Amino acid sequence: MSDFVPARALGTELRALFEQMDADVGRALADLGLPGYRPRFSPVVRVLAEGPASVRDLAAATGVTHSAASQTVAAMARAGWAAQRVGADARERIVELTDSARAALPAIRAEWEVTAAALAALDAELPYPLTTFATDLRAALERSPFRARMAAAARDPHASADVAAHREALARA
Repeated sequence: MSDFVPARALGTELRALFEQMDADVGRALADLGLPGYRPRFSPVVRVLAEGPASVRDLAAATGVTHSAASQTVAAMARAGWAAQRVGADARERIVELTDSARAALPAIRAEWEVTAAALAALDAELPYPLTTFATDLRAALERSPFRARMAAAARDPHASADVAAHREALARA
C-alpha cells in the first residue's frame, strides 16, 4: 500500500470544484434577476413545476434523503419560492411553487438549458466526462461502499505502522 497522501485530498478537491461550478451557476441566476434562488432549488423546482408534491415524494424524485429535501423546501419557502401546507395526514407536508416562482419558470428553465449545454461542452473537453464519472462512481460505491474499501485497505499487511497501530478500528466495515 502506498504511504502517499496528497496535499489536497480528493474529497476536498471535488468539493472545491463543485463549489466553483455552483457559484458560477449562482452568478448566472443573479444575472437573470432571481434573488434568493439557489442552484440547489432546481431539482425540487423541476418536480414542482409539474404540480404539488409531498416532501417524501420530492426526496424520492430528486434522490436525496427526506431530511435534505425538507431542508431545501424550508430554504425555498424562506426565500419565497415554495409554499407548504398540511397533507391528508397531519405529518405530511405538501409543497408547491409560489406564484412568483411560477412566473420565474421561463428564466429558470433558460438557466437549466445553458447549464446543461455548458456541462456538455465541459464533458467534451475531458478525457472522462463528468456525467459518466458520476454514474460510474455511484455504481462502484453501491457495489462496495467507501467505508468497506477503507476497511479492506486497513487490513493490508503492507500498510504503514500508523495504520497497523489503528487497524482494529479502521478495519471495521
